[in-house]
Amino acid sequence: MPQNFPRPVEDYFAGKNSGDFATALSGFAEDAVVSDENRAYEGRQAIRSWMEETRARYNDRSVVRDFAVEGDTVVVHAEVSGTFPGSPITLRYRFTLTGGSIARLEIGS
Repeated sequence: MPQNFPRPVEDYFAGKNSGDFATALSGFAEDAVVSDENRAYEGRQAIRSWMEETRARYNDRSVVRDFAVEGDTVVVHAEVSGTFPGSPITLRYRFTLTGGSIARLEIGS
């Protein structure tokens, strides 16, 4: 991972890529929200289910290409590959951190 990468974001990508969903989820606040593919997942249990489902459906892996920290927001561009049409693609991950935890994650192109 890049140097100076915020720990919760690093844990998300490392855990999601390895299928270690406990690690991927460890940086999320209890009431966090993830927005992906025009759907919102609220709370840690819903987020974990989303992670498991996307991994099973797409066998996705992400490679961080760049990131920027803007106050409490971390914007990451990652190349995502998997078993989906058009693979690989570059996605933008916008993490909002509150109190050292991920409060919100928005994923888009």
